[in-house]
Amino acid sequence: MLHPALYIAESGEKGRGIFTSEDLDAGVLIESSPVIVLPPEDRPLIDRTRLHDYIFEWGDNKEGCCMALGWIALYNHASPSNCEYEMDFEADLIRVRTVRAVDAGEELSINYNGDADNTEPVWFETI
Repeated sequence: MLHPALYIAESGEKGRGIFTSEDLDAGVLIESSPVIVLPPEDRPLIDRTRLHDYIFEWGDNKEGCCMALGWIALYNHASPSNCEYEMDFEADLIRVRTVRAVDAGEELSINYNGDADNTEPVWFETI
């Protein structure tokens, strides 16, 4: 499921990003996408490839990882973010919802730390 107002566009230094063509209220489900769950033993292999930048840790103990389908991997990081993702381990889905009102033309972002307001640096900010 992908909200019909979403579109992909250039996002400056971040490359591509997800934007909205209409105003969105807080709490709107904007995407629900399946994931491909990978076993823990595959993680070291993936970490040596460019896919490392696009996978999500997966499972209650983050023992595995997954590749999200849909547009999930194109949401850029922001802290705070205007969206939040939730992982459904039983259904193998990631859902993205707005956490505040978002204006038409605004880029939609997620906090790669999981919580929209988390201010901890993410891996690429500490390099």
